[in-house]
Amino acid sequence: MSGILILAFVISILSHGYYVGASVRSARDEVNFESVNLNVDLSRVLKRVNERFLSVAIDASLVAEEKFMYLLTSPKLRTLAKALSPAFLRFGGTRQDFMTFNPAFLHSNEYHKNSVFDADDLCERLELPPILEERLKQEWALQEVLLQKEDLQRKYRSVKFTEYAVDLLYSFTNCSGLDLIFGLNELLRTTGNSWDSSNARTLIQYCESKQYSMAWELGNEPNSYEKKAGIRVNGYQLGQDFIQLRRILQESKLYHDTGLYGPDISQPREHRRDLLEGFLESGAEAIDACTWHHYYVNGRHTSLNDFLDPEVLNTLALKTHEVMETVDLASPGKKVWLGETSSAYGGGAEGLSDTFVAGFMWLDKLGLGAKLGLDVVIRQVLIGSGTYHLVDDNLDPLPDYWLSVLYKRLVGPEVLSIEAFSILGKTKRVRVYLHCTNKKSTSYKSGAVTLFALNLSKSPARIAVPAMVSNSTVEAFVLQSEQPGEEGLYSKSVKLNGEVLKMVDDRTLPSLQGTPLAAGEHLRLPGYSFAFYLLSEAQALACR
Repeated sequence: MSGILILAFVISILSHGYYVGASVRSARDEVNFESVNLNVDLSRVLKRVNERFLSVAIDASLVAEEKFMYLLTSPKLRTLAKALSPAFLRFGGTRQDFMTFNPAFLHSNEYHKNSVFDADDLCERLELPPILEERLKQEWALQEVLLQKEDLQRKYRSVKFTEYAVDLLYSFTNCSGLDLIFGLNELLRTTGNSWDSSNARTLIQYCESKQYSMAWELGNEPNSYEKKAGIRVNGYQLGQDFIQLRRILQESKLYHDTGLYGPDISQPREHRRDLLEGFLESGAEAIDACTWHHYYVNGRHTSLNDFLDPEVLNTLALKTHEVMETVDLASPGKKVWLGETSSAYGGGAEGLSDTFVAGFMWLDKLGLGAKLGLDVVIRQVLIGSGTYHLVDDNLDPLPDYWLSVLYKRLVGPEVLSIEAFSILGKTKRVRVYLHCTNKKSTSYKSGAVTLFALNLSKSPARIAVPAMVSNSTVEAFVLQSEQPGEEGLYSKSVKLNGEVLKMVDDRTLPSLQGTPLAAGEHLRLPGYSFAFYLLSEAQALACR
């Protein structure tokens, strides 16, 4: 930056007294803020993602004992899930490859005739009584301990599930307005080491008989089959297995054109990239989108600093470029999804993945992932074992849940170009993203934009709004921990514009209102916070 530009920049900072904040700050705070300038382009859409870009998973561990599937009939959980619609709901994970469908009533006409799942009012009829819900939640907390032990030892039990589990799962997604993706077991193998599809055929036939609209996956992290089950499947054979599944689906009137996604590999390392290349060579034509999994860190060996480290956050771009390059070479134009993702693998990082600080990884992944061209990002997990869930064992929403709901309401699928700079160059601690405002869930004017930002530093930041939108009024949604400072990063509660967020009752979310701000040149982003700023009169050409 030339001397003249630096001088002009400093004069600009000193001359503009206006900025927004939740409260009056001391003179010392005023000196310690980071000043950030934005370079934006409102004339064109950079990328356009799926309207179900932010999607969620239910871990297949929930069916390790079928009774826990009844938690999905909780009115509270349904209320929370409905607020995330439109979204895919992926049912899968490690234990999907140890599950077999064991129908109890497949040949009984009475089950088909009398099943309550056929009723028009099934969403009201299938509700978990409060006393049973409390009992199941207590038992689930104990079950999680057993599941975590299995994960540590890599010794997984075979699990059988019946029509009841399928009915409960479909009922949950249907009543919540979500789109189900069911993960099939890939570790059922023939003597020739091809996929044994007989059990999947039985399940698919049952789902078709019930007219369940759903999509499918096959297998979870095939690169780890040898460690988990002593079975090795190469990429070419994996592709052939998907081709076989696609043929089965094409035989069905209901599932002829349904979605099929895979191969759900872990993030690429040398042998994992070879697996993906082999899979795409033989099976790319079978899938509607290529799925891979991403976690930033090992949940057992991470720290608070990792969750706030911009270099750790930047690793997403490196891995995404590797996968997209591989997919583009083998199958140009094929959509790429993060089929499973969260902060830390190994079930999450205890005391971090379910606290306020996890929001920095989550919001940055949503912003950066969309900018890189990922079409869908499926969050592990809405409910299931581990510590990276969106709701806790009492089915109360955690900070990342509230962040997800605000993203759904405010952020549209059109990605716009934006870069942030400080006086020293490109800023690392303040990260910003820009989208058209979600037209479907808001009543804002055509051309409105939503800027979302995260501040990885304890010091506040002052963001200079570009002249082209400085006349727009702003609605601010600032999320901070319930407690101030570094200690608050470990909190499981979050404040929106100073008010702690919690459900009004089991069927009602709070209103999640923003704070209106007058037009001006600066926005204030507190330390250790993230925020959405809705500029309703931006008149962005790309968003009209």
